[in-house]
Amino acid sequence: MSNISDPIADFLTRLRNASQHRELLVPYSKIKAQIAQILKKEGYIADYELDSTGAFPQIKVTNKVVNRKSAITGLKRVSKPGLRKYVGATEIPRVLGGLGISILSTPKGVLTGREAKKQNVGGEVLALVW
Repeated sequence: MSNISDPIADFLTRLRNASQHRELLVPYSKIKAQIAQILKKEGYIADYELDSTGAFPQIKVTNKVVNRKSAITGLKRVSKPGLRKYVGATEIPRVLGGLGISILSTPKGVLTGREAKKQNVGGEVLALVW
């Protein structure tokens, strides 16, 4: 198994690269599963499931295809291991004027920017999706 310094960026890159494929497998971690759950709830992926048949558990992500294109137009990793980006509840970024989502890691779990504003919590901005 390879040593990855930023597993979230690896997950987002695999998701971006697999936009033309129906399914992709990524190594399991709790935060990746929470991000996949948010992407499913917001309609960016069709489904995800935990595949624990091999030696290491994996997340099987099924892409959502709309008009022969992936539902995910773009992904951007914001907070990186070398430079963390934290925001307060009032500073949560809007993506494309509200058409995209921001994903935050907060004390109340991994949330979208909209949910974090409702709950009045800030946190680390993990990624922007549109």
